[in-house]
Amino acid sequence: MPGPLQGVRVVEMAGIGPGPFAAMMLADMGADVVRIQRPGTVAFTAPKFDVMTRGRRTVELDLRQPAAVAQVLDLVARADILIEGFRPGVMERLGLGPEICLQRNPRLVFGRMTGWGQHGPLSHAAGHDINYIALSGALHAIGHPGEPPVVPLNFIGDFGGGGMLLAVGVLAAVLEARSSGNGQVVDAAMTDGAALLSAMFYGMQAAGKWSNARGENMLDGGAHFYGTYACADGKYVAIGSIEPQFYATLRERCCIDDPEFDRQMDAKAWPQLRQRLTALFKTRTRDQWCTLLEGTDACFAPVLDWDEAPAHPHNQTRDTFVTIDGVTQPAPAPRFSRTPSATPKGVTPPTTDLQAILNTWPTP
Repeated sequence: MPGPLQGVRVVEMAGIGPGPFAAMMLADMGADVVRIQRPGTVAFTAPKFDVMTRGRRTVELDLRQPAAVAQVLDLVARADILIEGFRPGVMERLGLGPEICLQRNPRLVFGRMTGWGQHGPLSHAAGHDINYIALSGALHAIGHPGEPPVVPLNFIGDFGGGGMLLAVGVLAAVLEARSSGNGQVVDAAMTDGAALLSAMFYGMQAAGKWSNARGENMLDGGAHFYGTYACADGKYVAIGSIEPQFYATLRERCCIDDPEFDRQMDAKAWPQLRQRLTALFKTRTRDQWCTLLEGTDACFAPVLDWDEAPAHPHNQTRDTFVTIDGVTQPAPAPRFSRTPSATPKGVTPPTTDLQAILNTWPTP
């Protein structure tokens, strides 16, 4: 498969959430990823719908057997990266910890994906995305005034603060290993990643520009010019007219000449102005608002559902989505001008023949 990571070889220890997402990204960009999973693994869905396992080969091995562990170490000896997402100590108990793997391959980058990290009081506790983003401060900030925090799917912990963090970390370590000749362990924790994604907000809070109260800030739904509004047909639109010139465009296109709207940055006026915009957007359907505002500098977009997004003209023009084995799914990103990523292959059935893969991975 072409792509900027062509020639990079990755061993993925099968898991859920952020680990497979990171491996998918590496495979999308051309890396040769081999996924090791235990026999009899039951997926959440039929294989072709398991989008995050696309684009790589899967081998079933019983790692309780010394011969299987030896095979994995043979693969590790020829790899650039290993990714695992077990609790701290599990890989060591399997005989596949970083010390042993780096003895076999001193240039190996050993990527460890966990929620709490490799050390700390909570490092051995169970958890999920919602717990990790709660500890980072991010979850507290999402929601409406006087109401409980809103669960933001598992974008922040699993995928942004987890999988993408791991992908960036292992690629940075591979670059360093190519100059130093030495691999290393990359400790990617979702608590760290979710905190990192919150960098701007911690800075604003320290400067007195952000309140701990949910729904009272410019970017959390408090401002009337940054939020979502229901339309006459029950569908929604999103506006983000922060800059004065974009706010002026919104007012001009919507014929808003009430001088009260001059108080754009007066937080005391926001609740009242939001009520007025709420009433205004309910006077037209979403499609009518799109005709008036989409493509202008009002910073406007329709709120599309999972079925609508792939059909939007902008997404279609950019090929933001692809269909593989009848399943519509996000295309690889980002885009590369000289070494573009290919359309990923679908999910392939697992094999038990690791030797066949070893034959395609010659010793460096």
